[in-house]
Amino acid sequence: MAAPIPKPDVSLVSVLQGAYWLVTGVWPFLHLRSFIWVTGPKEDYWLLYTVAVLISVIGATLLAAGLRKGVTLEIKWLGMGGAAGLIFIDVYFALQDVIRDVYLLDALAEAGLIILWLWAGNKGLRSIK
Repeated sequence: MAAPIPKPDVSLVSVLQGAYWLVTGVWPFLHLRSFIWVTGPKEDYWLLYTVAVLISVIGATLLAAGLRKGVTLEIKWLGMGGAAGLIFIDVYFALQDVIRDVYLLDALAEAGLIILWLWAGNKGLRSIK
């Protein structure tokens, strides 16, 4: 009988989400043409860049907290809440044909991150004193 898969530490989940969000957040700044090719044309580039900055900053924060083994409950909720918000946006607007269906793949990735956060529970969680 195989041994059960051990729970991930919250730091690992924070690093995974942080890296994913940082990469996807900086992508439009590094190569806008490929970003538009994959995600579709945009009407408001200022809005694209605003979201990209926010995703990048939150991603960098999650990544740093995870690498420093400093994930607090607030960091965990930031990761889970942000992922839940993106799932709603991705699914709702893809089903309304406002954005391309490729965003449904992001919704799956975000759901996977929430599952990892829930599975990790409090393992490795730091408390603020």
